[in-house]
Amino acid sequence: MPNNHSIQFGFNNTYARLPERFYARLNPSPVALPRLIKLNLELARSLELDPVELANAEGVEILSGNRVAAGSEPLAQAYAGHQFGNFVPQLGDGRANLLGEVIGRDGVRYDLQLKGSGPTPFSRRGDGRAALGPVLREYIVSEAMAAYGIPSTRALAAVASGEPVFRETAMPGAVLVRIAASHIRVGTFEYFAARRDVEAIRMLADFAIARHYPDAGEAQQPYRAFLDRAITGQARLIAQWMLVGFVHGVMNTDNMSISGETIDYGPCAFMEEYDPATVFSSIDGQGRYAYGNQPRIALWNLTRLAEALLPILEQETGSQQTAMATATNALELFAPQYEAALLAGMRRKLGLFAEREGDLALVQDLLQRMAANHADFTLTFHRLCNAAAGIERDAEVRALFADPVAYDGWAARWRRRLDDETALPEERSKAMRQSNPAFIPRNHLVEAALNAAVTREDFQPFEEIIEVLSRPFEDRPGFERYGAPAKNEEKVLHTFCGT
Repeated sequence: MPNNHSIQFGFNNTYARLPERFYARLNPSPVALPRLIKLNLELARSLELDPVELANAEGVEILSGNRVAAGSEPLAQAYAGHQFGNFVPQLGDGRANLLGEVIGRDGVRYDLQLKGSGPTPFSRRGDGRAALGPVLREYIVSEAMAAYGIPSTRALAAVASGEPVFRETAMPGAVLVRIAASHIRVGTFEYFAARRDVEAIRMLADFAIARHYPDAGEAQQPYRAFLDRAITGQARLIAQWMLVGFVHGVMNTDNMSISGETIDYGPCAFMEEYDPATVFSSIDGQGRYAYGNQPRIALWNLTRLAEALLPILEQETGSQQTAMATATNALELFAPQYEAALLAGMRRKLGLFAEREGDLALVQDLLQRMAANHADFTLTFHRLCNAAAGIERDAEVRALFADPVAYDGWAARWRRRLDDETALPEERSKAMRQSNPAFIPRNHLVEAALNAAVTREDFQPFEEIIEVLSRPFEDRPGFERYGAPAKNEEKVLHTFCGT
């Protein structure tokens, strides 16, 4: 694979400077007939990349893994992880390849990674490839999350491979090009902790601090400060998931990013009818990663991170007992930070600018009534934006409840609470629209778009759903069906990982 070509990515690699036991160096495996499906023009420009060059034949060769760009140092990262609570000491990038790091216009360093780029030493008998459907799903959902303002990996491009992958059946293959603040996971720390490689744990922590939390490096106890920052990042992230009804589906420790970004969109989906027990993943039979369990699982994962950091916390604090107490104290901060972030977000969703003691009870009452009456999560909050401007719009919200009277009892309390606010109704309604999306990636529409692409090579539904979700807070005339819940016969209850 020659690398004497003109496209300049401006790679500025740091992870590749870590010792060899952190990764395996290898080039992506070429694909048969690469064809660009989608290029994220706005994202490309933000990374100082020329979309015209990326879309030409040479650019597509690089984005598919058929060529190695100048300055790229391809590698597969090593990591471990708890999968559904069971520890696997070696996982690693089994079908991904970190091409290198680029600096965006915002001055932030980003990983540029191929997903579906062929087998690696970590593939565990897998083919290292990705099917078109899961690649497009990740593109859709990760870009929607970014549009909501939720920290997330993002999709730079999707490329058809021109060859099949074999799962239950033969399916068209594809490669996803994604960017991330980094791909360091809780499982990366677990990998070295399992090997009792304290030097590597320290090096990885120092690297993560320098890259993500440089202020922690100035603290009296940098590793405690790093743990604090990771906990805070996850508390805020999970609260943001909950506020839009997002269900990750596979919150293994190898799928939790140290940077506080959403990563690894497999069997993810968005809840329609509000129910904390909502599960979509076909492999989550016990509901471990149900919507309502996500905060608890995040804390469980962070506890595994704290355990992995104990050797360097012990060196930092002077004793094992003090290190344990330090880690415990840090973990105890997760719940109050999560609850504060969630309540602040719910206040914004309900048009409450001031803080009042009864706000949490008001939120809980609404959610309980929504659950009992099968109300659509997204539509309920979106229609409350109109109801906040005038009581005459209550009928739109009432219609979402199996028993409309259940809404009336709550709405009376809500309006009394709104009387405490100083904002004008129109101002309140406008502000609420910034927190209550009109559109989510509704499962049945996502699946319809993927099916059209996979079975007919018709990418128009995919393009349309990307367009709608690029401005998810706006009511878009002509796109009303994207805001409507699935009919009973349209409901998609199970999603799949794609590996």
